[in-house]
Order: sequence, then structure tokens, then C-alpha cells
Amino acid sequence: MADTPNGAKGKAPEKKAEPAPAKSVGEDGLTPAEKKKRAKEEKQARRAAEKAGAGPSAAPVTNGMTASDGAVQPAVESSSQAAQMQQPAQTSRGQPQRQPEQAPAATPTQHRRNPSAATQPPPPRRRLSQSVLPPASKPSRPSKPKESKDVPLFSHLYAAHPRPTLLTTPKDIHPAIQALGFQYSTYAICGSTARTAAMLLAFKAAIADYTTPTGTSLARHMTTHFLSPQIEFLKACRPISEGMGNGIRFLKKAVVEIDPSVDEGEAKAYLQDSIDMFLRERIVVTDRAIATAAVKQIKQGAVVLTYAKSSLVEKTLIEAHEAGTQFRVICVDSRPLYEGKNLARTLGRRGIEVEYTPLSGIAHAMKDATLVLLGARSMLSNGRLVSRVGTASIALHASHADVPVIVLCESVKFTGKVALDSVVLNEIAPPEELLLPEASPTTMDGDEEGAKVKTLADWRDIPGLQILNLMYDVTPAEYIRMVICEYGSLPPSSVPVVHRLANEGV
Repeated sequence: MADTPNGAKGKAPEKKAEPAPAKSVGEDGLTPAEKKKRAKEEKQARRAAEKAGAGPSAAPVTNGMTASDGAVQPAVESSSQAAQMQQPAQTSRGQPQRQPEQAPAATPTQHRRNPSAATQPPPPRRRLSQSVLPPASKPSRPSKPKESKDVPLFSHLYAAHPRPTLLTTPKDIHPAIQALGFQYSTYAICGSTARTAAMLLAFKAAIADYTTPTGTSLARHMTTHFLSPQIEFLKACRPISEGMGNGIRFLKKAVVEIDPSVDEGEAKAYLQDSIDMFLRERIVVTDRAIATAAVKQIKQGAVVLTYAKSSLVEKTLIEAHEAGTQFRVICVDSRPLYEGKNLARTLGRRGIEVEYTPLSGIAHAMKDATLVLLGARSMLSNGRLVSRVGTASIALHASHADVPVIVLCESVKFTGKVALDSVVLNEIAPPEELLLPEASPTTMDGDEEGAKVKTLADWRDIPGLQILNLMYDVTPAEYIRMVICEYGSLPPSSVPVVHRLANEGV
């Protein structure tokens, strides 16, 4: 006895193996091989039409699903149905169930849920890779970053923000400070001494309009909440010079020393008197003493060479002329400020013989010079001079020609800083100031394009071109014969001693 699949004993009904069905023929009289061949021909024709520019045709739908979805698989369905028919059906009690008559094998196009699909022609199959998709748009090329026009070696000197204007000025800036900052930016007030004096006078006007808020004292509120924004605005217009820095420290010290119990009007009067005293003792009287000492260095028939414009040098030359000394002045000047023009104009009106020459002619002018007088932005502790760019070249030529170089500088400009070159401590002005004006008296009609090329008006569009507009340079101490200040004539090596003596506690 053979066991049934569910374990019940008995002999299963024998069934003769039916021969494999012959090749099925559809209603159209085509065998599956012929249908496959026809589908292949249709596929090739459709590809040729698509290449010729015909639009994509929708895939035929079979039972709600396209052929490209891969859901219709006739061969797999047929084989699974045949395997199920070969297994004898059993009842729950183990008795063999009478098997119905076997249906003819399904054609490759028959579907289990739609038997009538066998009468339909097989849909053409298409792989996903062959479906027609809209052409993908090419990714836009990233825009090339704009070339930086800053010189990398001097990147630490460039201002983080452009110079302020009327629209970008904060509201808490006093009108006197605001006007002063714009005068700094346009070089209407130029020179370290002039900038220091103008700053202190502007602070004096601002203090007169200051009002202490309720609940605090003048000493606690003025420095942090009133003076600091004014100072930051001036720094944004132009960097603070050494003389200005010493003046600011003096004013802050005077504010801190005010007793909180002192009346506001009395405290403001004290600060204004302190500013006047600083201007009188450290600038006015000092300049007079330095000019008196420097006049003695100008001899009869001397040829004095000077560079750019210094208020101390101008005062010295005028006093020497008024004292009856006969001498001649050579004014060396350079772009873009042309400060030497103002000096030459002032001396000429006083009756002094003046020769004006550009910096490029310094080698020829130095042959006639017997003395070089220079102004200063500041004197460093290592005896080096910081002054208008080009001063180092003047001192170098004077040293080679054995012409003495004398620097006139107030002690308020002395600093404890040390520098060996012009890279660390300097100021960078806008590069556009070095460009020549496009309009020229010699420009002829039709030559505008040539004038534009000569003046580099479009220099920012020229790749690899950078313009550096430095304001100052550093002159080595070995080129300087003497430094004259209110404490007398001294060598450059004595600058740190005078700095500690004059600016102690400031």
C-alpha cells in the first residue's frame, strides 16, 4: 500500500500521463515563434520611427499594467498552473478527491485572472532602458569666482568694510565727528599733527553736547558708550595714527580720573580744559620749540630738500626766511596726493625760491642739496622713521650723496612699537587713487578708447593685475643723522628713552 501525501493508507487513483501539448496556435493562425518574430519586427520598426523623430508611443496595457512594468510573465504563470494540476487534490479526511477534467495548457499569452487574454496578440515587451525619456538638461557650469584684487602679502592691512558714507553712518555719531571722518577720507585734513589736533577739537565739541543718562555717572558711561563709537567711526574712515592714539589715551585717562560725585557740568568743563592743555603743551608750544631749534641747521646759501608736506618743515622754513637766512628749497613730490604742491605754493608766496620736482627726479635734485628736512608720521622704538611713502628713497639717495638727513617730530608721535619693514605697520588707500583721470587736456576727439587703456580705467577686469596704494614706508635709522623734538636734538637711538619720558602714563 502506498502512503498518500497526508499519511492516509490506500492506493491513489492512477492517471495516465498525458502527452505534452502540441504547439498552440492562436486565432490568428500564428505559432508563438511566429508571434515572437513579428513582435521583434514591430520593435525594430518602432525604434526606427523613434530615431526618425517620432514621439514615444505608450506601452500597451494588459489587465491594467503596462508591458514595461514587467508584471505580465506568461511563461511563469503557465508553468505554475501545470505543477498545481499534477498534484492530486486530497480531502480533509485523506480521501482522494475526484479531479476535474484537465484543461488544455494555457498559451504563453494567457493570464490567470483573464482567460480571454489568450485570444489577444502578445504585447510587445520593452525594457526600462529602452523607454524614451526627455533629454536631461545639462548641468550649468559653475561660475568662475571673481579674481581678488587684494595683494596677498598685505592682506592684513585691507579694511574689512569700505569707508563709511552718509547713508552708512550710525545714528549715535556726533555731527562734529561725522564731518571730521569725511574730511579724513577725502584728505581734506591730512598729516599726523593736523589730524590729531582736529580730532581733539571734535571731541571737545562732542563732550559739550553730551548728557549723562539717569542712573549712571559720567566716568562710567562716557568712555564705553559715548567715546568708543566715535573712535570706531574715525578708525573706519582712516586708521588711527600714533599721535591720535596718544591723544585718545590721554582723554580716556582724564575721564576715568573724574570723581563720580562731581557735577556733570563741572566734569565736562574739566575735560574741555584738559583737551586745550594737551593741544597747547604737546602740539602748539612743541612745534614752536622744534622750529626754533631746526632753524639753526639752515645756513646761508643752503639748498634744503624736502619731500611732500610737513607742517613742522613748513614752519621751520618760514621762520628761517623771516630770520634773514638766504636759502633755496627743492620740493620733491609724488602721486596721488601731491602734498608738495601746497608746500611749494605757500613758500613761493612768502618769497622763498622754490624748485618743484617729481620723485622720479630725486637723483638729479640731490646733487644740489646740502640739507634734507623730513617730517614724520611716527618714530619707532628702534629709531626707524615712518613717513609718507617715498621717504625711504629720499633718505637712501641722501646717504649715498653724503647729505645730512634731519627729522622733525614731536614726542607725541613717538611710539614703543618696532618695525623692520613697511609690511606690518602701514595703511592701504583705495587703489583707484593711483589711476590717471580719463579726461586729459591733450586728448583729441576719437581718442577716448586709447585714453581709457592708458589710464587703466578697467583695471579690475584685467586678469593678473593688482594695484597697491601704500601710504607710508619705513626708513632705516642709519640713514637719519638727527631727530629734533621738544626735548632737543638727539640720535635715533634715543627715541625709546624720550617716549618713556614724554608719554609715561598716557
